[in-house]
Amino acid sequence: MAARAWWQGQIRLALVSIPVEVYPATRSGAAISFRQIHQPTGKPIHYEKVVQGVGPVDRDEIIKGYEVSRGEYVLLEDAEIEAVKIESRKTLELVQFVDAGEIDVLWYEKPFYVVPADDLAEEAYVVLREALKATGKVALGQISVRGREQLVSLKPCGRGIILEVLRYADEVNKARGFFGEIGNEAPGEDLLELATTLIEKRAGPFKPEEYHDRYVDALHRLVEKKVKARGKRILEDVEESAPRSGNVIDLMAALKRSVGSGDMPTAKRKAPAKAAAKAKPTRSRKRA
Repeated sequence: MAARAWWQGQIRLALVSIPVEVYPATRSGAAISFRQIHQPTGKPIHYEKVVQGVGPVDRDEIIKGYEVSRGEYVLLEDAEIEAVKIESRKTLELVQFVDAGEIDVLWYEKPFYVVPADDLAEEAYVVLREALKATGKVALGQISVRGREQLVSLKPCGRGIILEVLRYADEVNKARGFFGEIGNEAPGEDLLELATTLIEKRAGPFKPEEYHDRYVDALHRLVEKKVKARGKRILEDVEESAPRSGNVIDLMAALKRSVGSGDMPTAKRKAPAKAAAKAKPTRSRKRA
């Protein structure tokens, strides 16, 4: 469990309050970051807080400002911002319950683990979890975190509860602006059957550990090579696949070739090889 909670407070359902702590369910991946370097000296570049006509300024001279018109700001101190009290800062009021499948994937932004704050809160926590399971509902409410009120949902997950931050309506682009000109005609049955067969051929359980960021992996290998080469420039030929035509001339033929080619994901191709290896002793015994 993370050492520091993202949010601490209470879930309130009518007259029932459940003290909880909320922790991030995800973490940043193996992304590689770069610094800007002054090439002649090899030293990193730093950034200073600068005021035009004044020059560099001290951090304690900086306050927040909101631009009300061009070049005019309302100045706000941290204490004034902190004094704006919102009940959701410490309370997550469950105001609505919707069917689990009603919220489209577009609205979900980030998941968090919700855990009871102490042993006394566990009983009410379990009751809420099981009630959500029994009804197939997702709870909605709002909490204030780091100066912003977030729309969130609660749903059961195994022995716990997952909180997911949702986007507000003005943060999601309308799909019809992108999909509006796409035809709505049903495809031919033969085409649909071939596409369905191809999907079923590649179907399998989701195993996230089998996927890696290949670009980041390649960057790490490049950095290791540069370290061994003592900073010398390294350029390698990259094999590029043959260019593909922008248009599929014969969709039926392409689907038939795909279904019959045996072109399977790496994880799927490994299984038959293992099975064949196990079968070899059996065949040798039959020959004997």
